[in-house]
Amino acid sequence: QVQLVESGGGLVQAGGSLRLSCLASGRTFSTYMGWFRQAPGKEREFVAVIRWSGGSTYYADSVKGRFTISRDNGKNTVFLQMNSLKPEDTAVYYCAGGRRGFYSDIAREYDYWGQGTQVTVSS
Repeated sequence: QVQLVESGGGLVQAGGSLRLSCLASGRTFSTYMGWFRQAPGKEREFVAVIRWSGGSTYYADSVKGRFTISRDNGKNTVFLQMNSLKPEDTAVYYCAGGRRGFYSDIAREYDYWGQGTQVTVSS
């Protein structure tokens, strides 16, 4: 039924850019979509979130000014434009949908998750 599929990950040099996409299919009941990332041995970390309606956004301090989250409601797609990438950005990036509150930066409050896409930033 509900499915989130990320794409766009890859290998990039420090200072480079990547754009991730998340295609949502099926009824998700989500009111907002977030991006999280997780490196081996670390907790899943909030990156950014956007509401489907109105497009309000919120970013983690670590990516503010470098990453931009956006959405195309007609295509049921959420994007994460990542610029000025750093080695510390290396992680598996996950797209997720939630509906608790206005939006959330807490992973367990999200209901739907994609499979993840690997982003590797070389130094």
